[in-house]
Order: sequence, then structure tokens, then C-alpha cells
Amino acid sequence: MTLDNTKNSVSESSPETSTEQSTEKSNWWSLVVQFLRQEFLPVLTDLRLAIALLLLIALFSVTGTVIEQGQSLDFYKANYPENPALFGFLSWKVILTVGLDHVYRTWWFFALLIFFGTSLTACSFTRQLPALKAARRWKFYDQPRQFTKLALSAELDHGSVDSLTQILQKRSYKVFQKEEQDNILYARKGIIGRIGPIIVHIGIVTILLGSIWGAMTGFMAQEMIASGDTFQVKNIIDAGPWAATNKAQDWSVRVNRFWIDYTPSGSINQFYSDLSVLNNQNEEVDHKKIYVNQPLRYQGVTFYQTDWGISAVRVRVNQSPVFQIPMAPLNTNNGRIWGTWIPTKPDLSEGVSLLAKDLQGTVLIYDVAGQLFNTLRTGMATEINGVKLTVLDVVGSTGLQIKADPGIPMVYSGFALLMLGVVMSYFSHSQIWALQTDGHLYVGGKTNRAQVAFEQEILGILDRLSQEGDRG
Repeated sequence: MTLDNTKNSVSESSPETSTEQSTEKSNWWSLVVQFLRQEFLPVLTDLRLAIALLLLIALFSVTGTVIEQGQSLDFYKANYPENPALFGFLSWKVILTVGLDHVYRTWWFFALLIFFGTSLTACSFTRQLPALKAARRWKFYDQPRQFTKLALSAELDHGSVDSLTQILQKRSYKVFQKEEQDNILYARKGIIGRIGPIIVHIGIVTILLGSIWGAMTGFMAQEMIASGDTFQVKNIIDAGPWAATNKAQDWSVRVNRFWIDYTPSGSINQFYSDLSVLNNQNEEVDHKKIYVNQPLRYQGVTFYQTDWGISAVRVRVNQSPVFQIPMAPLNTNNGRIWGTWIPTKPDLSEGVSLLAKDLQGTVLIYDVAGQLFNTLRTGMATEINGVKLTVLDVVGSTGLQIKADPGIPMVYSGFALLMLGVVMSYFSHSQIWALQTDGHLYVGGKTNRAQVAFEQEILGILDRLSQEGDRG
């Protein structure tokens, strides 16, 4: 009996408890919504906040351009020492701690972009869209006193609403009239000017989303490849957390040839790489000659021509087979020089050093004493240490910067929308009202920009009405 009573008591009290909890949750949610609407939303949509965020984004973007991105720890220690620190505070520790070595992929830079995009989106919904909605609504002035509140207004003793309608239609105004009252008129044009700011906001938000997506999913690599070699993209130096760094593993790239065009004075005019993209069956699926500002693009990966070097020299000793001997860059104060050592005896007890500074085919030969022995061009031979040494070719290597940025299409689309919105915003939204009553025609109007041009237009409309009135 006691158990039954207890069950009944619990059963009876449960709906009340559930209702109270539901009411508390509802009240709590209402308070949250009220706080967001009354306190947070006005701050979020404040123009001053948007300008401050934009300036911060610009400042850190400049910082990311000035400070080299994605370099090694030794690089930052050498270029940004602690004593003396740059500007008194900027040292390698500060750069690495704050993340200035990879500005565009730090959490705080993403937070700035998201916050700025949220502010623009909120502004669009709370200000721009309501303004557009209000501009699309029309209202009629049916009292003469209403025209005194307009920036431009006039009272005429002649003219009619019908005549004004024809004049406004010829000037591309959209005219509205009440069916039962043909003495009242409202006209407007340039509503596209109200849409422009919304398109601008959409364009900026699209750019921000594209930047975030590209930073999260893109990667950058660098390769130094000799002519004739085939490679896959593996030397990744910077990548986003969601980057598909294995994207290029099902195809490879072959450097068919690398060469440099020189000016008559001997300076570099342009350097070129002839590239072929190969599938898993070693079949060519794409081919292009690239040079500076003319990259190869394949499956979202872009290959830029950025650097060059000398990878090897091809020589023959007496009647031996052709040897391709690697060359390495040397640390000198006289520009870029590559060198190697070639043995002239089978036991490697003697040899000569070869130096080259470009791909014009000239090499310098030094003996074991470090003295210049001879200068040769490719295809020439010399006798040294009892052997005939023939220099057949100097093999160049191309320096490629490889980038994948899936956010680029979104960024370009955003810029297109931004430019379109800016152009649309230049259109003035002009409105004109008219009322014909008691033998008088009241005309007035207002516009959101180009006030002088609008005044001249109103004066022209009034002159036309006067001319038609005189003819009548």
C-alpha cells in the first residue's frame, strides 16, 4: 500500500517538475537571446569594430609579408637575434611564440577573419537587408504638408500627374499609382544602388572564406630538379592541417630540359623549363614550357619557375664512358659558383677541380696546387696529368616553387563580387512624389547620393512640366 502511494506521488509530481524545468530552460534561453540582441549584436554590427578588425588584418598581413614565412629555426636565429632585438623587442623567440613565422595559419589570424566576416554578415542582415526591404516599399503622399519635409519640393499652378508620369518614365523611373486615385504618384529608380552594399559584403565574406579554406587545405613545396630527371612533389615546406599533401602522388613531372637565355652582356634574360606531367603508366598527360609568370597548372597544383642551379657536369677521360659528376654550390663572395673534383688516376691520387658559374658552357680547370690550368667550353678537351679530359656538357637544374591553394577560386569569385558591388553602389536611389489637388501640383523628391545631379534633374522635370503647361 505504501509503495503504491509513493509511485502515485512520484507519477503525479513528475509532470509538474518537467514543466518547471522546461520553463526554466525557456527563461534562460530568452535571457540569452535578449542579451545577444540588445547588447552583443549592436557591438558586432558597429562600423568602428569592422574598421578596427580590418586594420588589424591588414597590419598582420603586412607583417606576414615583411617577415619571411616558413623558414627554419636557424634562419630566424641568424636574422632576428635576441641581442640586439629588432625594434627593441622583435627577436626569433617572439616570432616563433606569436606565430609570425606562419601568420596566415595561426589561430588568432583565423579568429580575426571569422570575427570580421561575422560582423559583416550581421551588418548585412540587420542593416543592409532591412534598408533594401524598406527601399522596395513605396508610400504615397496625399497631403500637401508632407512635401515640406522633403529636401526638394515645389508647388506648381499648372501641370498634371499624367504629364509627370510620361516625363518620369522617359527618365527610367518606375512609376506607381493608386488605381482609385490617379492624382497621386510615387516614382523611383536606382534600387540597384541599395543592393550594391549587400553584394560588397557577400564578396568580402567570400574572400575571407576562400582565404581560410586555402590556408587550411593548401601546401607549398620547393624542388631543385636536374634536366632529364622525373620527380614527385615531396619536399613540402609549408602545409595546412587539412592539406592533401599526397595529391600529387598518382602522377609525376619530368623536366625535359632546362635552359637560360642570356643577354649580349652575359646577364640572365630569362630561364625556362620544359615540363611534362606523367601518369602512373609513364604516359604524358600534360606538357608546357614555363618561365617567370607563366606557370604550369595541373589538378589544382601550380609549378612556378623561381630559381636555377648547376647539378652536374658530363665529362670523358681519355676513351672512357661518359661520366656525369655532380656539382655543388660553393660559398664565395664572388657570386654563385658551382664546383666538383674529377680524378685523373684510377687510385684517386690525383685529380682536377672544375668550376662553373653559369650555363653558357664555360668551365675553369684548376690543378692540385689550386692554380688555374685552363678554361674550356663544352665540347672542348685538354691534356692534364697525362690524360685527355673532355668537357661534354654542363647540366642545369631548375628551381620550382609548387603551390596548391584550393581557396583561390573562392577568392577570385569574391573579388569579382566585390568589384560588381562597388560599381552597383555608385547608382543613386532617387525617389519622387507628386500630388495634384485643388488646382495645384505638388512635386518633391530625395536621393541618397549625387545631390547636385538630382537637383538638376528635378529642375529639368519642372521645366518640362512648365513647357507642357504653357502649350496647354
